[in-house]
Amino acid sequence: MDCLFCGIISGEIPSAKIYEDDIVYAFNDINPAAPVHILVIPKVHIASAADINSGNSDVIAHIFEVIAMIAKEKGIDKDGFRVVANVGENAGKTIDHLHFHLIGGKKLDLKMG
Repeated sequence: MDCLFCGIISGEIPSAKIYEDDIVYAFNDINPAAPVHILVIPKVHIASAADINSGNSDVIAHIFEVIAMIAKEKGIDKDGFRVVANVGENAGKTIDHLHFHLIGGKKLDLKMG
């Protein structure tokens, strides 16, 4: 297995699952930056946000629906949260599988880089 997140989706690698359906898998980040730090990933392997296109954009729309649902469940929808997708080495992307960080539960620093 070459992709860590594909291994998590298949169950070969353990994770603290928050949500799962046919399209999306969400789990707690192992190195949280805030009280709520959840990774939301497509089950289909999309390498990066740079690879989003008309053929897979429905998956991305669903991911954002799930992010909104999880934010409400975690109680961070009213005070605010951040959604981050890193693209490329300069942005700090370390895993070659599209993933969105849902971060909240505290006042976040405005500095992004």
